[in-house]
Amino acid sequence: MAAAVALASPLRRLLHFPYPRRAIPPPHHFFARGRCHVALAVAAAASARGNLDRHVTEEVMSILDMAETASQRRDVFHTSFLTPPVIKEAMLAIEKLAGIKAVAQGGYPQAERCRISVGHPDSMKSNPDVVAALSISGNFRLEPCSHGDFLGAILGAGITREKVGDILLQEERGAQVLVDPDLVDYLTSTLEKVGKVGVSCTQIPLLALEYEPPKTKSFKTVESSLRVDAVASAGFKISRTKLGSLISSGDVRVNWSPVSKSGATLKAGDVVSVSGMGRLKIGEIVTTKKGKYVVQLIQYL
Repeated sequence: MAAAVALASPLRRLLHFPYPRRAIPPPHHFFARGRCHVALAVAAAASARGNLDRHVTEEVMSILDMAETASQRRDVFHTSFLTPPVIKEAMLAIEKLAGIKAVAQGGYPQAERCRISVGHPDSMKSNPDVVAALSISGNFRLEPCSHGDFLGAILGAGITREKVGDILLQEERGAQVLVDPDLVDYLTSTLEKVGKVGVSCTQIPLLALEYEPPKTKSFKTVESSLRVDAVASAGFKISRTKLGSLISSGDVRVNWSPVSKSGATLKAGDVVSVSGMGRLKIGEIVTTKKGKYVVQLIQYL
């Protein structure tokens, strides 16, 4: 045990945060089990490289502990709906563990928010049924509603964000929403309005989902730095001062996590979202001879 604790100390420094008291066991817990230390080291190294923020690291650690417990019990456990960065890092870490199988499901191939099911391979002969689809229909021709309106109506019914997956807008017809199957009966019986529009909420098969790749447009900007306030202000066509105010109010996110500093540096592959303005992805970055950056921006329409 002493050796385990000694090993845990440098890993805790790499992770840059203390372990939560209840959500995640202390480091020696992972080492004592004999397998999770591999994934812990992977996540710690990624954090040290700046690839993971604190929130993502915490969630990945919790999922790894869940995976280890499921494997030991020869059972299958399921997460709530997760953001893309958490899904990516958790699946990469679980690949390093022997005797554990993981499946990420969001209801359709292009789903962003997914649930991960983890367990012993013998217990996962088929993909678990962990995602359900709802159709929220109404006449939105005169009162169009946004993604936020549908999400707000669901959260207003007392549902937490972690229980809701992607929301597929259908313009004037309404939307299709992916949820935890346990919520189907409750939502179909209680959800009556989105914005000012009366709606009916019914369950539909996953095969009835209407989805297509998101529409985007690409353009380039030349910046003297890769600071989030410089690049994102160009992408969203607002002033750096305005973007700074949005950052201060918590309305700007990078890779689904709030940004607290205007000077945070972006890299290729990052996704920047601003409340009420949409999101954009950072594409190729080329450094000019004069030390400036030509940044490709992919805006989601």
